[in-house]
Amino acid sequence: MEQGWGLSMKNPVFAGAAASALLISISAGAALAQQSPQRDADGNIVLEPIVVQGTGTANGSGGGEGGEQKPALATEQETVLTTRVTKEEMEQRQVTDIRDIDRLAPGVSYNEASRSFNVRGLDRTRVLTTIDGIRVPWFEDGARGVQGGVNTFEFDSLSAVDIIKGSDSSIFGSGGIGGVVAFRTLDPEDLIKDGRNWGSITRSGFDSKDDSWRVDEAAAARVDNTFVLVQGGYRNGHELENKGDIDAYGTSRTEKNPSDYDQENLLVKLHQYVDGGHRFGFTGELFNRDEDIDDRLATTPLTYALGSVTTNDVTKRQRVSADYRYDGGGAIDQAEAVIYWQRQQLESDFRSIRITPGPPNGPYRRDNTREQEIFGINGSALKIFDLATTEHRVSFGGELYGSKASSYSAGVDNCPPPPYPPFATCSFLHTNQADMPNVDGTTFGAFVQDEIVLAGGAIRVTPGLRYDWYQEKPQETAGLESNPNYDGTLPPDSSDSNLAGKLRVEYDIDPEITLYAQWAQGFRAPTANELYLDYGGPGTYLRLGNENLKPETSNGFEIGAKAGDQDFGGAVSAFYNRYKNFIDQSDPVATPTYPLGVTDTINRDNVEIYGAEIEGHYRHVSGWHTWGNLGAYVGRDIDDDEHLNTIPTARLMTAVGYETDRWGSDVILTIGAGRGVDKVETVTSTTPSYQLVDFTVWWKPQVFDGLTLRAGVFNIFDETYFKTLDLAATTRNKDYYSEPGRNFKVSATYQF
Repeated sequence: MEQGWGLSMKNPVFAGAAASALLISISAGAALAQQSPQRDADGNIVLEPIVVQGTGTANGSGGGEGGEQKPALATEQETVLTTRVTKEEMEQRQVTDIRDIDRLAPGVSYNEASRSFNVRGLDRTRVLTTIDGIRVPWFEDGARGVQGGVNTFEFDSLSAVDIIKGSDSSIFGSGGIGGVVAFRTLDPEDLIKDGRNWGSITRSGFDSKDDSWRVDEAAAARVDNTFVLVQGGYRNGHELENKGDIDAYGTSRTEKNPSDYDQENLLVKLHQYVDGGHRFGFTGELFNRDEDIDDRLATTPLTYALGSVTTNDVTKRQRVSADYRYDGGGAIDQAEAVIYWQRQQLESDFRSIRITPGPPNGPYRRDNTREQEIFGINGSALKIFDLATTEHRVSFGGELYGSKASSYSAGVDNCPPPPYPPFATCSFLHTNQADMPNVDGTTFGAFVQDEIVLAGGAIRVTPGLRYDWYQEKPQETAGLESNPNYDGTLPPDSSDSNLAGKLRVEYDIDPEITLYAQWAQGFRAPTANELYLDYGGPGTYLRLGNENLKPETSNGFEIGAKAGDQDFGGAVSAFYNRYKNFIDQSDPVATPTYPLGVTDTINRDNVEIYGAEIEGHYRHVSGWHTWGNLGAYVGRDIDDDEHLNTIPTARLMTAVGYETDRWGSDVILTIGAGRGVDKVETVTSTTPSYQLVDFTVWWKPQVFDGLTLRAGVFNIFDETYFKTLDLAATTRNKDYYSEPGRNFKVSATYQF
């Protein structure tokens, strides 16, 4: 293995993880030896009924929503803190892209500004995103505006999403300090229905909010005990519309920059079932989004020639993985493991013609790239056994992965070689350099959890514990040597460990009513740019990472209740989270060398977030139904008494609708609270309250079995409103960040 990964059998962490993986394999092998396969008349293995992950049928929690169900692996368990949404439910609410995710659950949204998920007021690296159990990290370059990574997937390739709220790193490790958004992609078993050997689904749609068309095709086939899936999708669209009406150049502009994007993905899966409850799989995945932007907002008429400023943003992800699943009883009851390689690439290529009288003038370019590569293995297992009068559902597992982080800014201009006079324009334009060293990381985690079932299943007590260790090793590169602040000495390695615990108690006071309480700890390791960023230049400013950063930790407390079933039920919860060593930026401090200030990356001592959520639904036998949810949150730095800009405002969503076997419709009302100057860090982040009305309808024509047509009109009354999370300190006109006015979407899905 490549030395830069820092993985070696001489490393005790790697050896321990390898031993754990070997133990799971041996246990599974023992289970295989105990099973005798059943075969049909043709000699083919008769498979047990296939449980498609994400359908909600495998649930380790009890009570509420229909009572106790089949136990599941801890990494896939639908607990009382999980919101599990199937593909059918996403389509019902017309969630067709990443911006629509806030329709699925209170306290969950996508931040367009940072290109990250926000869960109960935390976003970016504080929300762990996974696809098929594999980490999909959010990352940034730290200074030049290149950021994202979690948006590198196509919604049409998904089969389900689990949203886990709150600080709980006892299972998922670093990054789960704010919550987890776990996506699962389509399996071939999702498309092969009714005992057939093949299946297909075709989707197409139009969305007026960005004038985008999409088409998607997925096909699956079965030959004996081998299942294959191929899925591919393509989208073409333009800029996301808003309510701005000033088509100008520069910061006074309120219309969105004109843009055109192409997005494509490919997903290939192979599943091979073996007698005894074993399944071996292979997955290949490609995603690419390429957007060309006429960057009129960045065009300062006295600096750039009008019409010359363009930006090309490219986002890519490639993944290859091999997985294993076991569900057959024996030495262990269930097990899963995956080994994977994944690479994510972000690029922003800015080009213009500068018209300033002195250098730099003429052709000007900044091509900023950031790349993250990961190679790893993770797995878990479940063993169920009785001890005296109690049932124990013990889950254990872990992960080990190596990472490579790199960034570079390539530039073209006619600046002369430094040094420059004080406050010269060229002294601000740092390029053809790396703003941090390449960083090789190693991360290891191991967990154990025991769900103890008492009183015939009415009481469940679940303690859990996870150990995490990480190390980041900076590497010298030619790009780093070109950084004017580099003195020839690499910063030291960064390494630390953490032990995160959890205790959850559930009590079914009735077969359909569950009370619960949980204490859980969270943990997040600092990122490469938070540790090692070095951006700026003498005579101007300097923004620095901090190799001495401590990892963020938290203690979270939640109480709540869940009740009812799919026809009539609801949930209520309240939570409080306290964070230590919260990583943030200091205020700039001027020095003789850097008169515009030095900004350091620091740990804040005390940050708190608390809030409450209510959800409910009712479905009548006549076809009428209603649902609603409400969430309210507060977050602040306790020591400075300063509110956090990442906290969403209170929001109520409620709907009433009617449906039959062939058609249905909903009217949805959304009411969002405003955010005043007493609740933000900066005045520019204030927002007014808003009220939205949406209407959706679907129809399954009887003459075309398998065809579903959907349509929706959103923001019917053309309200001007803002999502608070998209606003930050800026000199731009706030209307630039307004959301789309009245818009619609239509789609057709044909499955056979």
